[in-house]
Amino acid sequence: MNKSEILKQIIEQRRSIFPKDYTGIEISQEIIDEILYSATLAPNHKRTKPWRFKIFKGEEKAKLAAEMQEIYKSTQPGHLFLEKKYNDIAFKINKADVVVSIVVNFSGMVPEWEEIAAVSMAVQNMYLSCTANNIGCYWSSPKIVDYLKESLTIEENQKCLGLFYMGNLE
Repeated sequence: MNKSEILKQIIEQRRSIFPKDYTGIEISQEIIDEILYSATLAPNHKRTKPWRFKIFKGEEKAKLAAEMQEIYKSTQPGHLFLEKKYNDIAFKINKADVVVSIVVNFSGMVPEWEEIAAVSMAVQNMYLSCTANNIGCYWSSPKIVDYLKESLTIEENQKCLGLFYMGNLE
């Protein structure tokens, strides 16, 4: 198969695959590094490299799950609180082997939409690298991420665009 056919196949196979379908088998650090490296190859105007990623594994991931559950509980009016949603927050994070925060850093050198577009292209590169490595993944952007500024050490000129969940597939 030539490069064009391989690329077309990877693009056609790219899907959002959710944590319920992950095997629980650890993703090697080499593959995680490859996925994140592919993100850094995304085009970006004036080379601002506006993406900021933070990797959550193990205990840090468990803390993230607990924090997001607490945020959900404290920000939902009682009549809108759903126990299932509360439990799903922890399930998804804990079932994923790796969770990566997706943050855009606004440089002020180019319009904000261009930096958001560059980060989106970086995430697409992550999706394609995951597909090529048989890693399930999806990008989630719950409202809760707006409350994670401290955990993610988000600065004034930054915004979290969501979380990227990854897990091995059979």
